[in-house]
Amino acid sequence: MTNLDTSDTTEEPGPGGYAAARLLLLQEKERPGPPRRAALARLTDDWLAGLFAAAAPPRGTALVAVGGYGRAELSPRSDLDLLLLHDGTADKAAVAALADRIWYPVWDLGLALDHSVRTPAEARATAGDDLKAHLGLLDARTVAGDAGLVAALRTTVLADWRNQAPRRLPELDALCRERAERTGELQYLLEPDLKESRGGLRDAQVLRAVAASWLADAPREGLDVARRRLLDARDALHLATGRATDRLALQEQDAVAAELGLLDADTLLREVYEAARTISYATDVTWREVNRVLKARSARPRLRTLLGRGGGAKPSVERTPLAEGVVEMDGEAVLARGARPERDPVLPLRAAAAAAQSALPISPHAVRRLAAAARPLPVPWPAEAREELVTLLGAGEATVPVWEALEAEGIVTRLLPDWERVRCRPQRNPVHTWTVDRHLVETAVRASSLTRRVSRPDLLLVAALLHDIGKGWPGDHSVAGETIARDLAARIGFDRTDTAVIATAVRHHLLLVETATRRDLDDPATVQSVATAVGTLGTLELLHALTEADALATGPAAWSSWRASLVSDLVKRVAGVLAGEEPPDPEAAAPSAEQERLAIEALRTGEPVLALRTEPVVPDGAEEPREPEPVGVELLVAVPERPGVLPAVAGVLALHRLTVRAADLRAVSLPRDLGDGPVLVLDWRVAAEYGSLPEAARLRADLVRALDGSLDIPARLAEREAAYPRRRGLAAPPPRVTVAAAGSRLATVIEVRAQDAPGLLHRIGRALEGAAVRVRSAHVSTLGANAVDTLYVTRPDGSLLPDEEAIDLARTLEEALR
Repeated sequence: MTNLDTSDTTEEPGPGGYAAARLLLLQEKERPGPPRRAALARLTDDWLAGLFAAAAPPRGTALVAVGGYGRAELSPRSDLDLLLLHDGTADKAAVAALADRIWYPVWDLGLALDHSVRTPAEARATAGDDLKAHLGLLDARTVAGDAGLVAALRTTVLADWRNQAPRRLPELDALCRERAERTGELQYLLEPDLKESRGGLRDAQVLRAVAASWLADAPREGLDVARRRLLDARDALHLATGRATDRLALQEQDAVAAELGLLDADTLLREVYEAARTISYATDVTWREVNRVLKARSARPRLRTLLGRGGGAKPSVERTPLAEGVVEMDGEAVLARGARPERDPVLPLRAAAAAAQSALPISPHAVRRLAAAARPLPVPWPAEAREELVTLLGAGEATVPVWEALEAEGIVTRLLPDWERVRCRPQRNPVHTWTVDRHLVETAVRASSLTRRVSRPDLLLVAALLHDIGKGWPGDHSVAGETIARDLAARIGFDRTDTAVIATAVRHHLLLVETATRRDLDDPATVQSVATAVGTLGTLELLHALTEADALATGPAAWSSWRASLVSDLVKRVAGVLAGEEPPDPEAAAPSAEQERLAIEALRTGEPVLALRTEPVVPDGAEEPREPEPVGVELLVAVPERPGVLPAVAGVLALHRLTVRAADLRAVSLPRDLGDGPVLVLDWRVAAEYGSLPEAARLRADLVRALDGSLDIPARLAEREAAYPRRRGLAAPPPRVTVAAAGSRLATVIEVRAQDAPGLLHRIGRALEGAAVRVRSAHVSTLGANAVDTLYVTRPDGSLLPDEEAIDLARTLEEALR
């Protein structure tokens, strides 16, 4: 399609001509991005100017575009932000009639309109009272009418902005912080708001306003490109959805990516994240500079008083040494006057480590100089460089802003070339809070508080930084990460032994938590497999700390004292094997005191017994109880062993709208003097889908009815689903059921991976009952929307299932879950 000539549209001010021309313009493919936004603004200017002229405007009036329209940045569904400015000499009725002749055609066309009618004095007063209005007027632009009136207003408003900057900028800073708290950080959100989220278009506009105050200026490198990228993404979002929206919802991302000519939704998110990161970094630096300038200005009068009105010598700025070539000045880490980055390749890491250890930001000017002048480190790195990296990673929360400063200037990628593949890479699993690269840094931050638990803190910190480095490559990220970590550890200067430990930690960083939550720890094969993979007590110790740091850095649903206790139990058992101890007999595994009490009661009454524990959990060694955890409260159920227990209990929980976050089922044999016969003990972690938890007595009553057949759980669940159908989002991947090879010598191990849903465990239990297999133990883990269940099953006589039967059972379960 050829470019549109809009000259004819000015002859017909009605909405029809403008609407047709607008539609043609938005259908063009040759002019995306800034040219299309500017063309749309010109087209709209011509139409509105025609409306203005046709209304016979009184003298001393002007139509003014403000905000985004004032900057000529109209996206396809942007609202029109207009001010009808008049000098106060015209009749009020005539001004009102003029406004109606402009506003109503805009409304008739279905365009969103933000409008006002004011004199310059009224506009100035409004700006003084309303910070957002003041920001909009900074971009005021004449569309039609008295251009001199508009120019005078712009000059006055800008002068007010500069004069009032010491008062208004702190107000603006607080407003930005509140918005960031409400909307989140764009660079980490799976469904970001391109405008309001921190690092979005609103922050880019704020940076322009701060620069206009002449008080401070933002780093300009890459800022215009980042802002343009977000505007392009918003244009594509408007075109793909046909709506005025700034939220990049999951279901729209593929269409938006296609509109922009990008490979896929991940590529889109990565570009958006990179832009947001540039704006966020510029925002941090700018507000730091604003606060520094304001603090210096407030100190000046007091200083004059101390020195006397007659003046005196200008006080020198204090510079406190932090490390070789690095000093503190004005609350920042800066390079010393004698620093020579071109002769000192370790200086970037030394400066970063010194800043982080002192909890100081590193000056952007220093980082820029280091990026431009510092020579590359030799490979392998010298010992000093390796030690400075470990020092930087061990600084805790202060590591993050320093690392971000290094990333902003490309220093991290220069030090660790493989970092580029994980930088700004999104993680589609909703359990994850951060992008891959930020998650790695957060894991190192978490690991820094665990260094006293390991004999080699340096290996823990570097393994934490590298544990997910393989996510930039296809296939299993742990397998790919092992190879990358081995290369990077050698590059950093670790010897062969230490390199092997780091590589092993990266390869098996999920081993402990996955085994503890998905395998039977009473099975010697489980413990032995972990011992074989880990190899040494030192590596086990490191993996234990890495597991906790990784989970804590993932998100609130990934760690709890429940999971911590399971992992600790596994570590204790594996340590015993590595120390040469004989593993305990699984048949002789003793239940806990609480499980034993409930089992005895269940045998005595012949009925199910429940205990619902809602108080905070006190982990071993802790003095104070923790708050109730996001994975839910503990529910213990003991039932004399009989068919149908698992589907019955799971079905009752689903009927009561209890979400199963984690569960463990096992058969417990009591000492003969306490009772006769095996008892099934189910240890659940449950959370109410909404509302409060049901009473244990109600759960028990329904469980009794479910076991005796008087409560038809499938029918009740089907009725509820029909009455309250769930909203359908993106299609979930199909369930996958597999047989674990050589998983156990005591039972056949079946792994179920599926989308979590009410009644899922009930359906699994019914399918197992229908297949006439005995569940020796079951281990349920729910992370976000994903359920991962491991089932230890045997034939009714306790023997393992033959391979063909096991495969058939897996297929049966898959069919039951579709």
